[in-house]
Amino acid sequence: MKIPPTPPTIEEIESNLAPERFFKLIVSSRQAEYAEKPMQYMSWDVLRRKIPPEGLTANEWWLLHKFPRRIKYEKLPLSDKNGNPFRYFMVPWFLEAVHKIDLKAGGNISSPELAVSRQSRDQYIITSLVEEAITSSQLEGAATTREVARDMLQSGRKPRDISEKMILNNFLTMQEIVKIKDKELTPELVFHIHRLVTRDTMDDPSASGRLRLPAERRAVMDMDGTIFHEPPAAEDLAERLKAMCEFANARTPQSFIHPLIRAIILHFWLAYDHPFVDGNGRTARALFYWSMLRSEYWLFEYISISQVLNKAPAKYAISFLHTETDDNDLNHFIAAQLLVMDRALEELHKYVARKSSEIQLIQSKFLALNLFNHRQEAVLQSALKNPGSRFTIEAHKISYRVSYQTARTDLLTLADKGLLRKLKRDKEFVFVAPKNLDDRLMTLSQALEQEQDEERSQESGG
Repeated sequence: MKIPPTPPTIEEIESNLAPERFFKLIVSSRQAEYAEKPMQYMSWDVLRRKIPPEGLTANEWWLLHKFPRRIKYEKLPLSDKNGNPFRYFMVPWFLEAVHKIDLKAGGNISSPELAVSRQSRDQYIITSLVEEAITSSQLEGAATTREVARDMLQSGRKPRDISEKMILNNFLTMQEIVKIKDKELTPELVFHIHRLVTRDTMDDPSASGRLRLPAERRAVMDMDGTIFHEPPAAEDLAERLKAMCEFANARTPQSFIHPLIRAIILHFWLAYDHPFVDGNGRTARALFYWSMLRSEYWLFEYISISQVLNKAPAKYAISFLHTETDDNDLNHFIAAQLLVMDRALEELHKYVARKSSEIQLIQSKFLALNLFNHRQEAVLQSALKNPGSRFTIEAHKISYRVSYQTARTDLLTLADKGLLRKLKRDKEFVFVAPKNLDDRLMTLSQALEQEQDEERSQESGG
């Protein structure tokens, strides 16, 4: 990935044009044909590679985009390391995008029924937490497969290396975010989140949960040493962190910022300041989730943005660079993140549709029995899909946030009915999905129907 070129300023373009030509272009820039197109926010790096409209140079075409932006900018309390403010404005399609997310993910507006039904809620939450933990860590360099990582989280086994520790930390952090979403953000809370993210993964354990020191220069660079971002000086971080918390708690600025946009800017702010020796990206994404859940976008408890980001990590990085190189225009990052959130919501709906089909498939097998709670039904569903899969009491407890005794009762009951095989491994029980589970469910269903028929016959005869 290359650092995008810095676009020409309006002043530079003006200096190379006749006054009459410049004035004509400024008038033209207000015409609808040059308005921002839906679902895009053109950067100079993209525009310069395109063929400009007839009669325009690339610089003139850029002026037609840049001038209307500059007169609409609103300053933010976030400044770069040189004291220049970051800026943004609500592009028309931003309004449409946030409205769409408001309807699908916020407040008391309902979402797809299946996604939040009692039977499937815990399963979807745990799937999202696992996916976010894995992909967020992979964005920061964790090297392990999704299958191995998922097995670790769901089995409850201890992590074997740094990559697995990063993933486990992210998983526990995401669970903690749900618990602390109603708390105001403070520097101490940010440190708490960072400690969770970096526990037992840093070369210097003392750097976990504290700001980097002046001697701990942490430029963002590639493998060849090319510097992409030089964050603010360590001496400025304490004050910048306080200002970030004030912004996160909606105390600044005076003007209204849509909560969704505020969460995106908070994500950028922590990543830009890069206040920690390591774990900045994971902490930034955790703060994004905190902000979204605090603003009652409760459906984001089910959504993994990192899963989308990890499919195109270069686009994620380039949105930071376009902001920094283009007059601190945060709309580049906001536009990219709105597209990510839109895709993440689409992924959720696809997931819901797929799970709906699976549930319909197995309903005839065991839901009609009305013998199991929603956790047991989820275990049976997983067992039907994966014959030979293993379940432990500890993993069941973690997955469904229940006590050890409740988890034990859930699995033992299924074993007693012949739907799982109970084995002993060391000092704990392991429950294995039999290959003929569908036949066993059918036999159980038929036995129950026969029993009910006999009861009805006795009642009729009496």
